[in-house]
Amino acid sequence: MARKMLKDEDMAVADGGSYDYDLFVIGAGSGGVRGSRTSASLGAKVAICELPFNPISSDWQGGHGGTCVIRGCVPKKIMVYGASFWGEFEDSKNFGWEINGDINFNWKKLLENKTQEIVRLNGVYQRILGNSGVTMIEGAGSLVDAHTVEVTKPDGSKQSYTAKHILIATGSRAQRVNIPGKELAITSDEALSLEEVPKRAIILGGGYIAVEFASIWKGMGAEVDLFYRKELPLRGFDDEMRAIVASNLQGRGIRLHPGTNLSELSKTADGVKVVTDKGQELIADVVLFATGRKPNSQRLNLEAAGVEIDQIGAIKVDEYSRTSIPNIWAVGDVTNRINLTPVALMEATCFSKTVFGGQPTKPDYRDVPCAVFSIPPLSVVGLSEQQALEEAKSDVLVYTSSFNPMKNSISKRQEKTIMKLVVDSETDRVLGASMCGPDAPEIIQGMAVALKCGATKAVFDSTVGIHPSAAEEFVTMRTLTRRVSPASKPKTSL
Repeated sequence: MARKMLKDEDMAVADGGSYDYDLFVIGAGSGGVRGSRTSASLGAKVAICELPFNPISSDWQGGHGGTCVIRGCVPKKIMVYGASFWGEFEDSKNFGWEINGDINFNWKKLLENKTQEIVRLNGVYQRILGNSGVTMIEGAGSLVDAHTVEVTKPDGSKQSYTAKHILIATGSRAQRVNIPGKELAITSDEALSLEEVPKRAIILGGGYIAVEFASIWKGMGAEVDLFYRKELPLRGFDDEMRAIVASNLQGRGIRLHPGTNLSELSKTADGVKVVTDKGQELIADVVLFATGRKPNSQRLNLEAAGVEIDQIGAIKVDEYSRTSIPNIWAVGDVTNRINLTPVALMEATCFSKTVFGGQPTKPDYRDVPCAVFSIPPLSVVGLSEQQALEEAKSDVLVYTSSFNPMKNSISKRQEKTIMKLVVDSETDRVLGASMCGPDAPEIIQGMAVALKCGATKAVFDSTVGIHPSAAEEFVTMRTLTRRVSPASKPKTSL
């Protein structure tokens, strides 16, 4: 197959010599695997290096599939499924189900099945690469210069490979808060592989990882305390949705501690003693730091090739994912743009088209949907009300619907679903859609297509709903909840 690559003059690559590979990829997570196999399908000779497989990452352990498959989205979603059954058992009683005797939860069985699944997926990713003709090399990659990668093998030996282009896709890693006793805490990596489910869990953080693990552990029977700095969890999401998530967490029995940080951890005979910045003391079996992730760039020796990074270690790239060195590229969390697996896949596909497909292509970050897999989940696409007001040149129209799902009318669970549309008053275009409630991610994925197509509120209104369903609310919200002028936009620091 003839190769279609960018011209050297376009890439400003002065060296016209021969290389071992057209492309060498460091990191076989979602972005690295996608970039490798799509480039290979376009005729490039490709190699990829990845650390040996382990469910818990370290400087020398990783695995094909990366964070999402091995210690992120996939195992977490499995845990969410497992944690959801307790609520289902409770809800089933008013539907006529009589459960006699104790309901026992076997954590080790779930852990074993979760591990089997990620081992299977690790193998799937290896087969995908092999079937695509990509050479797989086990070890840690680092730059020697702009065209050379040195791989440190598991036995400590080193081997260098040259490539015309290098793609860095090393992802990110959970970080710990620098307080006394921080070594007593765990991160999301370890949380997915604990030997026993905790009876008492303390979580520090207000992001999606913190909220999700609070739901998971509570659903498995733990007492959970969630500490975060702001007034509401999930900073960056729509404030109205954040409030409903907080309400739902409390309704499920999770104790929230807004505006509170942890100041010290210490080991006691009864567990880990936690002291807050307000002087409160608690004892827990597990303390989880869910306070963000850091780009995984420290061991890449980027300075050897002159690749620039920002203050947190994220690799600086242009709109085509090209670094400060013309033939070195980077995608995914290591660039700290939108840190989602599907975004890394998009960036990697665009990279392959740009470099090997003869189609310079920029990733499109408009209307990227996402979800928080709390119980129940939150999902959004497009602009929040606050973001719409920041960008608006005309009034913003807000439509909301809050209701008790049909299932809850029988189960008697007091937990409302809320849906929201944000609309530009001048163009009638729907700028954002959000939902907190059962099946929210499945529903919002469809909304994302509508927003990507530029759908107007009139189009939503003219669409026939599916009855009875929660999703039909998105096409039956006729009554305006409020009209907000950019001049009167609320200032929020929640």
